[in-house]
Amino acid sequence: MSFVTGFFRPLFAAAILLSLTACNTTELAEVEEPAAQPMTGQTNDPAPGFENVVAGSEEDFILNVGRRTYFTQDSSTLDSVAKATLDKQAVWLNSNPRWLIKLQGFADDSGSASKMMTLSQKRADVVMAYLASKGVAANRMWAKGYGNDREVRDCTDRSCKVQNRRVVSNLRTERD
Repeated sequence: MSFVTGFFRPLFAAAILLSLTACNTTELAEVEEPAAQPMTGQTNDPAPGFENVVAGSEEDFILNVGRRTYFTQDSSTLDSVAKATLDKQAVWLNSNPRWLIKLQGFADDSGSASKMMTLSQKRADVVMAYLASKGVAANRMWAKGYGNDREVRDCTDRSCKVQNRRVVSNLRTERD
């Protein structure tokens, strides 16, 4: 008998709290924001301010999929890391067909400005072809190369320059 009483005591307390809350809802003028979940130090903790990211949103794409694909110097060849990122993008894009995607290519390599423009366009085209090969409809994508006009960082160090050798996949609701 004490097991049954002990088992039902928390349920009984919860029922009382719910009934008291229901009686008092008309008097609440303002709804309080839920308290932020405390950080536990685990790898999968949400980033502060992003605890409520909606699946299928642009924030979801940026935080959980990744929108940058990097290249080695003077190359438009996709390596295994780039392909892994693009595989995740393709799965996400195929699950969220309302989004269009603008692929912006960049270069910070050796050569003339026209060579950088050509290389950045080639990088964007390679990413678009890869995503299409993974089932993303070609009419949802377009590619534009920007050469070295929009550097992430202006620098000479190799580890810094690699940040500029990229394609950024930007979600759009309409073509621009």
